[in-house]
Amino acid sequence: MKVAVDTEKCQGHNRCYALAPELFDVDDYGQAVVIGTGEVPPGLEDKARLAAANCPEFAVVIEEQ
Repeated sequence: MKVAVDTEKCQGHNRCYALAPELFDVDDYGQAVVIGTGEVPPGLEDKARLAAANCPEFAVVIEEQ
C-alpha cells in the first residue's frame, strides 16, 4: 500500500497528520506531505485509511498494491 497527498486539493487541515503522524508531516506552508516514499509500513494500513477517510478535501490518495 502507498499513500500520497494531492497538493492541488490539500487545504492544510492536517487531519492526516493528526491521525497518522507516522505517515504524514506538514511543510513550512502548512500543507500535508507524505513521509518518505509513501510506502505504508505493515501495521499502519488502518491509519492510512483513516487519514484518507477524514480528509475533507479528499486529498489523501491510497494506492493498493
